[in-house]
This record gives sequence, structure tokens and C-alpha cells, in this order.
Amino acid sequence: MFELIKKLFEIKDLRRRVLYTLLIFAVYRLGTHIPVPGVDTQALFNYFNSSGGVLFNIYNLFSGGALGRLSVFALGIMPYISAAIIMQLLTAVFPSLERLQKEEGDYGRWKISQYTRYLTIAIAGFQSFALSVWISNIRTETGQSLISENVIVFILMTTLIITVGTVFLMWLGEKITEFGIGNGISMIILASIVAGIPSAIISTYEQLQTGALPLYKVAIAIVIIIAVVAGIIYIQEAERRIPIQYARRGITTRETATYLPLKLNPAGVIPIIFAVALIMFPATIAQMFATKSEIARIVADALSPQSYIYFAIYVGLIIFFTYFYTAIVINPKDIADGLRRNGGFIPGVRAGTQTEEYINFVLTRLVFAGAIFLAIIAVLPMFLVRMLDVPFYFGGTSALIVVVVALDTLHQIEAHFAMKKYEGFLKRG
Repeated sequence: MFELIKKLFEIKDLRRRVLYTLLIFAVYRLGTHIPVPGVDTQALFNYFNSSGGVLFNIYNLFSGGALGRLSVFALGIMPYISAAIIMQLLTAVFPSLERLQKEEGDYGRWKISQYTRYLTIAIAGFQSFALSVWISNIRTETGQSLISENVIVFILMTTLIITVGTVFLMWLGEKITEFGIGNGISMIILASIVAGIPSAIISTYEQLQTGALPLYKVAIAIVIIIAVVAGIIYIQEAERRIPIQYARRGITTRETATYLPLKLNPAGVIPIIFAVALIMFPATIAQMFATKSEIARIVADALSPQSYIYFAIYVGLIIFFTYFYTAIVINPKDIADGLRRNGGFIPGVRAGTQTEEYINFVLTRLVFAGAIFLAIIAVLPMFLVRMLDVPFYFGGTSALIVVVVALDTLHQIEAHFAMKKYEGFLKRG
């Protein structure tokens, strides 16, 4: 471990990227502790604990505790993720956006990014407005309001501050992607989840000490988490290797064999993040207005994490986004065309259309297995933890995000190590 850290800081570019990412994390964590003016944060925190429900605990987890404090980053990065989902769906539906993304090169991708940013502002504005209206109507058990400002002033000020905070957080994520290590948006979600783990462990330990929580339940929960993490690592690293031969190389020997690697879960953690963002958006809005509208109450009950309807929709969204995102990142036709142009072929399969069909057949089976795996990992620990009644929210979804993002980051670090060795080889040559 210490040797790895030493090697990490020996490479100047990698050291700079890691330190830059840690600096952004520090800024983010600072922002989660800066509350919006005019609200009694302690009373709000007590309200969330007493009647906020599981949904707000989950949202609070993904915001790094910022929602419970009503900080400037109260919405976290979820509005940006919602905007990215909408833009990807629109790109698949409208040919003009698809051409802009695929045929216009860097300019097209920049334009799509701009549309995503504008949509993020709109979603963040709507969500922060709904959040501020809801909080302004909350009363404590004694009938006291949680805010000390005029209601209209508080709503306008809170909407503006939280929207600007979301945009700033989106900018921080883009800077991590550009100058740091890993995918910026995923890294911010990782930081949010990891930040809540110590308090969850302390809470569990305190209940264990007082006898409120039996030891065997905690032991079972820990075993479940370890098994889930091990399963995630095993499946995430699994891949199907399709052998490739090249005509100009003659018959490929075992020592010089080439293969096309297709991961069992090519979409990574994106389907989970997309599913959480999409299902939490209407659920949160409905929860805010459940006391004033019968329809909102019915929707809130249906989309509660304790509802079987929630589980069914959640699993369906995970499977859908696994197929959808895989179709975006992997195009069998492009792979088949690339092999044909370079004189490559799959043994026993004709080049061109048959190669495309074969790759699509293999990919479809892999994605099905990956989608089922993601759904089981995301849902099973939620069932088990609920049956055990353990107050620990590091369930399947959180574990999957943390492990997959950590693995992707480690792969990037390994790539920097490999590049350093390659540069050294060039210098020696």
C-alpha cells in the first residue's frame, strides 16, 4: 500500500492530478456545510430524522449530507445527472441531435454539453424552488416555522443560492474530469457517499453499545456488505474475449493472439446513477406536497423505497439504462467496419454484416447478465437490511457506485504507471 502511494507521488503529472482532485473534494465538503441563510438548520435536521423518511435519507446520502443541512449544495449533482439522462434520450429520439453528436466532432459534443448545462440550470431551479416552498411550510411540533425570513424573500433567495450552488458543483465535476483523476461527476457522488459512512458506522456502534441493535444483526449486515463488494469486483472485472485474427499476419499463434474484450457490465455504474436520479425526482417532489394533495400522497407512497412498486420501477429502470447506455458506448457496426478495414476477422465468421450480427448477439447476452446482476446488487441488500432493521445506508446501490468508481480510478492510475514505463523505454532507446 505504502509502495503504491510512493509510486503515485513519484509521477509529477499523476501527483498533480490527485492533489487537484483532493482540493476539489475539500471545496465540495466545505460547501455541504454552508447553510442557506434564514433557516433553523438544527430544527430542520431534527425534522428529517423524525419524519423525513427513507427517501430523504437516501437523497441526503447522495448529497453528502447537504440536504439535511439545507446547504448551498443541497441538491447535490443529481440535477446534472437528470439533465444528462434527458439529453441522451433526446439524442436517441431526434436525428438532428444524433447527427450533432456523431458527425460534428468536438463542436457537436461541445454543443450537446451546452444544452445539458442549460437543462441542468432549469431542473435545479425547479427543484430548489419546490424545496424552498416545502421547507417554508414546515412547522415544528410547537407550531414554529423553520425559517426566520419573509416567506417570499426566503423562497427567492434559497432558489437562487441552491441553483447557483448546483451549477458550481457541476463546474467542479467538469474540472475534476479535465485536470483531476477519474470522471468528475462520479467522483463527486463517490465523495458524497463516502462522507456519510463514518457517521453511519458511529450510529450503528452507539446502538450496538446500548443494546438497541443485536450483535448478530450487525454481523450479518457486515457479511452481506463484504459479499456484495466482492461480487461487484468479480463481475465488474469479468469480460468475454472474442478472438481476432488478421489476414496480413497469417495464422495467429497463442503467443501473439489478439482478442476483442467485451465486459460483462459494459455500462458500469451509469445505469444505477441514472435510475436513482430518475426515480428520485418525482418521488421527492411528491413527498414535499404529500400533506396538501391526495394525488401527491399516493405517488409518494408508491415511490417510497419501502414500496414494492418502487422496487419494480427501480429494477426496470436499471435494466433499461443498462441496455440503453451500452447501445450508446458500443456500436457493433462500427467495430465490424473497423475490423474489416484493418484486415481483421473473427474465426469462423464472415467479415462485415455477419461479424456485426455475431458481436451484437454476444453483447446482448452479456448485457442481459450484467443488467440482472446490477438489479440484484441494487435491490437485494435493501431487502436484507430492511429485514434486519440495521440503520446503515451503505447498501447495494451505494456499494456499487463506490466500488465501480474506485475501480475505474485505479485503472486510470495504472494507465499512468504504464505510460511512465513506456516513456522510460523510449528514453532508453
